[in-house]
Order: sequence, then C-alpha cells, then structure tokens
Amino acid sequence: MEIKIFDDLASLNESFTIYLKEILKDRERVTVALSGGSTPKSLFDYWAQHHKNDIDWKSIFLFWGDERCVAPTDEQSNYKMTKDHLLDHVAIPEKNIFRIKGENDPDAEAERYSTLLQMEVEMAAAVPSFDLVILGLGDDGHTASIFPYEINLWENANLCVVGTHPDSGQKRVSLSGKVINQAQRVAFLVTGAAKAEKVKQIIESREEVAAIYPAAKVDPVSRNLVWFLDKEAARLLVGNY
Repeated sequence: MEIKIFDDLASLNESFTIYLKEILKDRERVTVALSGGSTPKSLFDYWAQHHKNDIDWKSIFLFWGDERCVAPTDEQSNYKMTKDHLLDHVAIPEKNIFRIKGENDPDAEAERYSTLLQMEVEMAAAVPSFDLVILGLGDDGHTASIFPYEINLWENANLCVVGTHPDSGQKRVSLSGKVINQAQRVAFLVTGAAKAEKVKQIIESREEVAAIYPAAKVDPVSRNLVWFLDKEAARLLVGNY
C-alpha cells in the first residue's frame, strides 16, 4: 500500500495525472474503471481544462465501478457526471466508452455488464483484470456501491452485483469485490475532513475493520494499491506517509 498526501485538491489532481500517464506509457489499450463523486468530478474538470492534448485519450477504455439505476440523463448518473465534466471536452472515441446502463432492470444489467467485461477487459484467473480501478470512500466505509449492511456482496461469485442504498433504497449496479481486487492497480481518491476517521481506520486497522467496511476489503492481488488523500482526509493518520 502506498499513501500519498497533498496540501490541496489541485496537487492531488496533478499527481494522479502523472500516475495515469505512467500507466499509459507505450500502451495502446488501458482499461480504467471510473468512480463517481466530487473528487473524480474535480479531476475530470482538471483534465478537461489542462490535459486535452497531452493524455493519449484514444488509448483509454472507460468503464464504471458502479452506477445508480437512473437514466443516463439523470443528474444522479455517474455516467452523466463523467460526460458533462470530461467526455464532452476530450477526444476519447465513442467506441472506448462502456457505460453501465442504469435505466435497465438492475439484475439484467448486472448480468449484461458482467458479460461485457469478459469480452472487453483482459482476464486473469477467470476474472476481468482492469489496468486501473479508481475508487472513492463513503463516510460509512462503503466503496463502489457495496455498503456495510450488504458487505456480503463483496464476496459474491458474480462479476457485478446489485446494491441498495441504505437510506434511499436506490438500486445500484456495482463491480464485485473479486473484480476490484483482480485489478492491476487500484487507486482511492479521498478528500475532506468528513472522511478522516474512516481513512484512519481502514489504513491503520484494515484487518480489524474488514468485516465492517467494504473499503477495508480492497486488497488487490497485484499489491498495487495507492491512496491519494488531501491533508484533511489524512489528518488523523499517525506516522510518516
């Protein structure tokens, strides 16, 4: 596990861009599973403003780690957020974009997306193995759309699962834990003081809280796990990171 801490969001975005460019170096196809949320939104805005021409967009193939079961035009859609803040502004080919169709029946869409992943993402140990999975961290310790009260979904045998938001009851299609942990690289992007307590627990006491928080179950077989944190999210960490 590698921990990177930044003074502000701009520095985090810059560092993550360098990280992505290293992955892209001399590669013609890089598969990336995106996350929703405010931190990726800031990253997408940064790319749209500053990196239209120096990131090899034609080599990036975009998927999603989870999606709310809403239409792609709905303000809650992770796809719409990405489209508005990134896809409409950079020259990424349409054929490189593989969205989860949140407007479909959730169970049928989880099955469809599972099949698509097997066709479009390189396989390892009979599981799709993304070059990069980007994750966020919820205040409750959830990641992707696997919530603490449904933590058993992490170990589900399927490639994609259907989670249910504990408050709204909204259905969401999500990668399962085995797909996340089979990735070549996993990166958490976490900002804000509200995340500090969970960041501390998951980084410093991962084994103790893995039965409680899905985010603590992120443990890629590749051993390539990087946390990109701003100083507010990292403020409770002890030690030199």
